[in-house]
Amino acid sequence: SLSESRRDPFNNMISDIFDDVMDFADRSFRADIKEKEDEYLIEAEMPGMNKEDINLEIDENYLTITADHKEETEEKGENYIRRERRQGRYARSFYIENVKEDDIKAEYNDGILTVHLPKLEKSEPKKRTIDIE
Repeated sequence: SLSESRRDPFNNMISDIFDDVMDFADRSFRADIKEKEDEYLIEAEMPGMNKEDINLEIDENYLTITADHKEETEEKGENYIRRERRQGRYARSFYIENVKEDDIKAEYNDGILTVHLPKLEKSEPKKRTIDIE
């Protein structure tokens, strides 16, 4: 029954492992995109990453951010029940235009990757009235 499975430590351990794996598989980094007068900003949340594990690449107007993450937890003791290793690769692509590709800069501080994308030209928002037929 449901109440018996909650008291069974083996079932709890299997459930915890399954939940951890599903949580890890479902993770992706979130990103905010802002427009300023002279640049676009991408702020990507990448906590726990090392700067060396993050890669940015531009190919045909697409900026792709990838990160390889490895995590290992080991509890010292001769009769440990749990020893975990996680590994994952995250990737997101953003279509960019009107950007000075050679002047793009990125910085990584406190788990946030900030990508500065300077605009080629200042663009005024275009407004026009559309007639209804």
